[in-house]
Amino acid sequence: MSNQVTVRATVMWASLEKVDEKSGKYQCDLTHLSDKAVEALEGIGLDVKEKEGKGSFITPKSKHPIYCKDSDGADLRGVPIGSGSEAVVVVKPYEWTFGGKSGVSPSIVGMVITDLCIYEDGNDVAPNLEEAL
Repeated sequence: MSNQVTVRATVMWASLEKVDEKSGKYQCDLTHLSDKAVEALEGIGLDVKEKEGKGSFITPKSKHPIYCKDSDGADLRGVPIGSGSEAVVVVKPYEWTFGGKSGVSPSIVGMVITDLCIYEDGNDVAPNLEEAL
């Protein structure tokens, strides 16, 4: 059994290259996970949450920037990924212990944005990709 899975998700609240103010880490929500994705994520020890408007979701976090590519393999470094972007994401669990607590959390091994919405001036917009990249 592999310790990582590949899932399709809608990306929300992406702080991939800028630290999230609340958590102090790089992160995003991977939302609208299918039943099959939920089963696979739970199968590698991850806790999948449920919330109205997001459906089933996880929130991978990292101490390091999370870089992604587009479907053609182009590096999206510097492109502000907006909520509503669609992605294929390789997720891997990691165990942690902090302050007397321990658990298993998701990390992103790789992410391909298949349908990009750019975050621009407080809005998420579907771009003209030739101009955006």
